[in-house]
Amino acid sequence: MNKQSDRTGFAGKVLVITGAGSGIGRALAVRLAGLGADLALSDIDGDSVEVTAALCEGAGVRVKTDVLDVTQRERTLAYADEVRAHFGTVHQIYNNAGIAHYGEVAHESFKEIERVLDVNFWGVVNMTKAFLPHLIASGDGHVINVSSLFGLITYPGQSAYNASKFATRGFTECLRQELLLSRDPVHVTCVHPGGIKTAVARNATASQGLDAAGIARAFDRRLALHSPEMAADTIISGVRRRRARVLVGAEAKALDLLSRIAPSGSQRFGAWMSRLLRIAPRPGAAA
Repeated sequence: MNKQSDRTGFAGKVLVITGAGSGIGRALAVRLAGLGADLALSDIDGDSVEVTAALCEGAGVRVKTDVLDVTQRERTLAYADEVRAHFGTVHQIYNNAGIAHYGEVAHESFKEIERVLDVNFWGVVNMTKAFLPHLIASGDGHVINVSSLFGLITYPGQSAYNASKFATRGFTECLRQELLLSRDPVHVTCVHPGGIKTAVARNATASQGLDAAGIARAFDRRLALHSPEMAADTIISGVRRRRARVLVGAEAKALDLLSRIAPSGSQRFGAWMSRLLRIAPRPGAAA
């Protein structure tokens, strides 16, 4: 395998992936290892990220694994320096770590909302700021932040998740503008996956009175349309082409278009879909 770095491929580059223990993060790691990239893989679950590393070993690339909670800012800053010291450079970061939570504004607690924002938004901010100097120094950097379809449209019962993913989108798009102005050698991509079969929905928490397991089963059965591998392939294709925005799945593309053509209509559509699919039942209602 050709390990010489190039400006459009992945061979020989050092890539950082958070949330690499399962789902899209694991699929990205395996695919990118196959393309010759060296990997710094992290997850809050140390056992799961070691499994991912083992799946990458056959590609003959260097793999560093760490347990990392992206909400811990000082640890994240130290982690960036550790990765840079270990590999000598860093070219790309994939800010993929995230959690989900089901709950209506009237019933969810402040702590529940804060937890989602801490992981999904502040985790992205922490990682981006920690690694940005190293990405600039590489001369060929790329920030890939994973938002969501719910960073394009809203959905009942997802206020905290929507807020975190809209915030990630805004932060990422502004970062791209700033780097265009500064002409620093770093590209920026915001990813919006649609319904992907991952552990995020299955591991989601829920406000009191909601059946988290029942909601997760409904999501998996009715809305999780794509495999993590399909999502990873779409993301990698977008990164290779240096796309500013990557939409994963036909439903993401369709609903993005709807939100732009008829913003109010997309909100009514979300409410109608919630009633039809019963993905976000009110507290005390049957799952």
